[in-house]
Amino acid sequence: MIADRLRRVQLRLAEACQRCGRDPTSVLLIGVTKGVESDRIAEAVRCGLADLGENRVQEARGKREALGLPGVRWHLIGHLQRNKSKPAVELFDTVHSVDSLELVEALERDAAARRKRLGVFVQVNISGEATKFGCSSAEAVPLARAVSQRSHLELAGLMTMAPLAEDPEAARPCFRGLRQVRNDVAAALSREASSLKLSMGMSHDFEVAVEEGADVVRIGTAIFKDQD
Repeated sequence: MIADRLRRVQLRLAEACQRCGRDPTSVLLIGVTKGVESDRIAEAVRCGLADLGENRVQEARGKREALGLPGVRWHLIGHLQRNKSKPAVELFDTVHSVDSLELVEALERDAAARRKRLGVFVQVNISGEATKFGCSSAEAVPLARAVSQRSHLELAGLMTMAPLAEDPEAARPCFRGLRQVRNDVAAALSREASSLKLSMGMSHDFEVAVEEGADVVRIGTAIFKDQD
């Protein structure tokens, strides 16, 4: 049952926080609903899941229209093309995948048109994998500065995706790398590092991410996939 799986994830999250002396309530759990049926999403929300993450704008539109779900916060965690900026601003509270100045400008324009303030994470490709989106570590500071200078965008923090590996420990250098980039961005913008959240960690490696300072974890399989 989804309720049982969600409780197990929350317990694992709390145990990871305990190992590194963190308050479990300081870590936001986003339930990733890519490919998940609407009734299963509704069940998770009834069990207390308040933040949902979608990879695609069109899929999110269909689910929002079908479900309603007042009070739920919607996060875009997949790659966003500039030509989808307008519906993204309409549908989501936060976009975790901003990786270019052109996208920053498009989101600012569309958020201004809706008189909306949009949360933004700058996506950084720490691993350098060609198959992953995100700006380089060197580009993170100027891109974060550009976001912070826009009137209708709020720089929430930085996001990354670690390489897939059987051993979750293999993701630790990537998470540490994002934490260092966060420190560099904070120093450049004269902000406290803690004011910039780290969105990192998924079903297979979120406990390592929490140990390395994740403030937001994005979990789909461990909540929604039936176990064999």
